[in-house]
Amino acid sequence: MTPIEINEKTNEQKEFDQLKKDFLKMPELENQDVEKHIWLNDINTFQSYKNEFCLRGVDEDGKDLTIWFDSYDFLKWVDKSKIDYIKENLIKYLKNK
Repeated sequence: MTPIEINEKTNEQKEFDQLKKDFLKMPELENQDVEKHIWLNDINTFQSYKNEFCLRGVDEDGKDLTIWFDSYDFLKWVDKSKIDYIKENLIKYLKNK
């Protein structure tokens, strides 16, 4: 590698590092007290690949939204009792609607 090629890679790395710093300066990421809630509406796609899966639909603004999950962690956390609890709450909500 020539000194010019090394310098170009160094500049590319510097640009990448700056982009990363700028990204981390986003208000949502700086203030740990701020939470951002995004609704996944109209779920229309489910895909599983190796050790991950996704749900895809649209957000509250009508934009496409895909959420990827680690399959193992998800299945370990969301067990049958949690699914039953979600169903119970949904049934109560629908009856009172």
